[in-house]
Amino acid sequence: MSENDQAAGRAVARPKRADARRNQEVLLDAAAAVFVTSGVEAPIRDIAAEAGVGTATIYRHFPTRADLIVAVYRHQVEDLAEAGPSLLETSATPYAALGRWIDLFVDFVVTKQGLAAVLQSDDPCFDPLHSYFLERLEPVCAQLLDAAAASGEIDPGQDAYEFMRGVGGLCAGARDNPRYDGPRLVKLLIAGLRRAR
Repeated sequence: MSENDQAAGRAVARPKRADARRNQEVLLDAAAAVFVTSGVEAPIRDIAAEAGVGTATIYRHFPTRADLIVAVYRHQVEDLAEAGPSLLETSATPYAALGRWIDLFVDFVVTKQGLAAVLQSDDPCFDPLHSYFLERLEPVCAQLLDAAAASGEIDPGQDAYEFMRGVGGLCAGARDNPRYDGPRLVKLLIAGLRRAR
């Protein structure tokens, strides 16, 4: 096979990989949505219906439920990690970017609560996920907090780890109590960071 033929083969293969990646993202988004409403033990057919595919497609990408859970978790962490710098570029102020990112973080934490029992199980495949979460998201949160402090919108010296733990704690307080609104309390926390003008 000539170099031109090999290059042509690679050019044809790339869009397939991009399509496969997009298809996998659709599956992961569908699984995350189903996990929030029905828990991680939801039937695979429900996830397939949400994604608009057959169950065989899900099993082809994720042979076990554990594979799917890990992939959903990592996918959501990556989305959050990428959102931080993007929001800093596109938001009116760093404080606005921080607020929007925390909204996304709250959505993630709510999904993660559905995964919590599984993530704390004895299955070793879940062990690295908490470290991965901190490694990817703590620097992003720190960048947002530092930018908001540099702009004079919040006091400097906020600790990203402490802040993320606080948000997670506020969200975890809800459990099954309809009178408890974790996201509203998080908004109060964000508002409390703002410096008086």
